[in-house]
This record gives sequence, C-alpha cells and structure tokens, in this order.
Amino acid sequence: MAFSRFSLNFFLYLLLVIFMNSGTKTSASWSEPAYTHDESLAQQEADRVDRLPGQPLVNFKQYAGYVTVNQTHGRALFYWFFEATEKPEGKPVLLWLNGGPGCSSIGFGEAEELGPFFPEKGSKPKLKFNPYSWNTAANLLFVESPVGVGFSYTNTSGDIKELGDTVTAKDAYTFLINWFQRFPQFKSHEFYIAGESYAGHYVPQLSELVFEGNKKASKQNYINFKGFMIGNAAIDDETDQTGMIDYAWDHAVISDRLYLEIKSKCNFSQKNTSSDCDQAMEEYFQVYNIIDMYSLYTPTCVGNNSSNITRQQYPLIHAISPHHFSKFDGWYKMIRSRAGYDPCSPTYTTEYFNRPDVQEALHANVTKIPYPWVHCSQYITLWVDSSASILPTIKKLVDGGLRIWIYSGDTDGRVPVTSTRYALRKLGLRVLEDWTPWYSNQQVGGWTVVYDGIMFVTIRGAGHQVPVFAPKQSLQLVTHFLANQKLPSAPF
Repeated sequence: MAFSRFSLNFFLYLLLVIFMNSGTKTSASWSEPAYTHDESLAQQEADRVDRLPGQPLVNFKQYAGYVTVNQTHGRALFYWFFEATEKPEGKPVLLWLNGGPGCSSIGFGEAEELGPFFPEKGSKPKLKFNPYSWNTAANLLFVESPVGVGFSYTNTSGDIKELGDTVTAKDAYTFLINWFQRFPQFKSHEFYIAGESYAGHYVPQLSELVFEGNKKASKQNYINFKGFMIGNAAIDDETDQTGMIDYAWDHAVISDRLYLEIKSKCNFSQKNTSSDCDQAMEEYFQVYNIIDMYSLYTPTCVGNNSSNITRQQYPLIHAISPHHFSKFDGWYKMIRSRAGYDPCSPTYTTEYFNRPDVQEALHANVTKIPYPWVHCSQYITLWVDSSASILPTIKKLVDGGLRIWIYSGDTDGRVPVTSTRYALRKLGLRVLEDWTPWYSNQQVGGWTVVYDGIMFVTIRGAGHQVPVFAPKQSLQLVTHFLANQKLPSAPF
C-alpha cells in the first residue's frame, strides 16, 4: 500500500528523532519536549498542508495539525497556521480566537471571517480566496480551543466536565509555548492575540498568563508578546446585559412599554431576578425569533436548522450564559445563528470540514472523534467558571503597558456597542481624544475614542462578527493595530 505524504513525513520525522546525534535533550516543563532545530523542521514538514480539496492556488505556506497540551491526559489542540502572503519573515504572528464558549476559531474565524479560504456552496468541495484575509498583514494562527471544540480532543473524558475560563487559558498558554518550539523561526517575531465575542474572556485571560509567564520564563519559553485586540466582546456581565436592552429599544427592536417594564422590573447588577422580570425578558427574546440578533439589518438563512435550536439540544448555553438571560429559550435559539455575505455560509463550512478528504489534507481528526465537526461544540455540557467581569484583568494589562484595542460593529444586538461603551466607562480611564471619525477611503468607517491605555474603535454597519460584514474595514483595522498607528481621521 502506498504511503500518503503525511505518513512518509511522519516516518522521516521518527528516523530523525532516533538517529540524529545532536546532544542530550532537556525535558521542558510543558507537555512536549524541547526540540532541536532539525526536529522542529521535521515536525513542521509533517504538518505542512500541500493543498486542500477545491483550494485555489496561493503562494504562501500553510500548516495544520495537533499540539499536545497535556501528555498525561492526552489533551491536544488543533491549529491551522498561514504564513503571511508576502515577506512572512518580517511580519508579526497573530493568534485569533473565537468564543462561545465552545465555538471553533477555524469554523468562524478562518472559514467565514478573516482567513484566506471560505467554503462555498456546491456539490464538489470548493474554496473561495478571501482578498481581505488578515494574513496579508500578519502570520495568522487559528486554534480550536478548548478541547472538545472542533477537532481538538482529550483522551480523558473527565476533562470535558472541568472546562471553564481557567482551564481554557492554561491550555492555550501551554499550546503557545509548544507551538513556538515547533516553529522557532517565529519566536523573535512580535506576537499579538485577537478575538471576538466570548473571546472577550479568552483573549485577556490568555494575555495575562503570557504577560506574567514572561516575567519568569526562560529564553526558550519567552514569548515576544506586545498586545491584544477584542471585538464585540463580552467583558462585563452587568454592562453587557444592560446594554443589550438599551440598544434594542434605541434601535426600534422593542416597544417603549416593554423597555420601561424591563427597566423597572430587572436589576442586572443582582444575581437573582423576579418572576415579573423573567416574564418581561421572555417577551424581549421573542423578537429575535424573526430577526438576527447578531446583525439587525441583514437577512437570515431561511430554512437553516440553527433557527430551531432548543435548550435541550445545547445545555452548555444554560450553564455559562449571563445569569439573567440563560433561563430563556430565546437565548438558545439565537446563540448559534448568524448572517453575513451569505447567511447560509455555516452550512457550507460544516459540510466542508466533515469531508474525509478535507480532514486528511488538514491532518485533522486523527483519533477519529465519535461525533461530527460542528461550529459550536455539542460535546461540552458544562462550563465550571466564568468571570463576571474581565475589566480588572484588562486594567492590569493596561497598567502593564500592553497595546490594547477594543472594537465594536455597531449593528450587533448581542454584545452591542452600547454595552462596550458602558463597560469602558466603568473602567474609568481618562479620555485623551474623544469621539473622532475615521475613514476608509472616502467614507466614514466608524469612530474612535483614545483612552489612556486603550483605543476604542466602532465599525459602521458591521454586526457581531465584524470581518464578515466589513472585510475591507476590518483589514484596515488590524493593519493599523499591528503598526500601532491611528486610523485615518480624514478621507484619502
């Protein structure tokens, strides 16, 4: 039987490990050994993705595979890495994370938002090249986190019941240490983290671990970390929930009567709510059965099964949603919905990543996970810890001198710009430059506020997943963030 390219590469890697005489190897304190240069190159070559089914020709390299984060438990995170389209040796490395919690950064971030390849509708596998891919600005890394999401797995079933913010951050940090050992040519590059939605937890929490870890890290494990960026991010339960209601009223989604009823009967600063508040909130969620909460002004996918999701199908959402909203069926129905260029694009993505030939090309699903790939995990049914507010963590990292940008698409009803503005006000930073328009060519792209330690940016006309709705503007955003440059305040 003929060897596949992956099998041959892995065989060569084993030969290198056995026969190379490059000195005694020192065991790292992490989950993988410290590699020699030649071993790293062999690992990289084993992860090299030659070409995916239906993929257009490109001139940049891509890699995909697994990085072990706990050898004892058999936990491994799946990653997909794209070198920059031009001069990757001179560009930073950017890690992108989606939230959920329990949703795939590859399914959303790579395949529908900011990656190079988008699956398209058709009887044969087909990928469309995204001209606004963020790997035009950086070497772009996606990881499915935590285990149980997408292709990431654990061989210890009990791990799934212990997942939460803490475990997710620790495993992600271990992933980074081990990934940079596998790709040592990128260790000296500036490193940034970005994400959206519940990654408003993931990104600052991981940033804190890297920030603190660097203070005591050996040269081998030091990460050249410079900052992070989060968009439409859940960062404070109280302001997130208050902002949702205020935004819905201000954007003519709910009536004056219902708005005043919620305001008088619900106190989102308290953990428990009254039955009157619950009744009002049930009515609030009914409107999002007919329009998309994540993008108020775009069409929904007619006939998409995601519109029929129930609480029983996705108990995770009940476990980790903000305490006031998690009890309402409406929350579950729209937590998985989305819209974009094509509101049915998640269907194409799901079909594509469940193809055996695609999984083989990506070196994915090597353990034959007993469930299909989905955007948001149905396997994770418990989230043991979720911080009520990430603001203290953000404030600590502001004080630590990291570059921090927070952005918001202004047509999102789920984590609306109103919520983000309330949260930033709660953070109490001094305003250095107030509400200033920024431009994308001749058009206003949104507005900025420069705080003492944070840049806040709105993106006009964009929903929850900004790169879906404003791809050109989002690429402009990340390019300026990485260059530490203000967005243009005049037409050009």
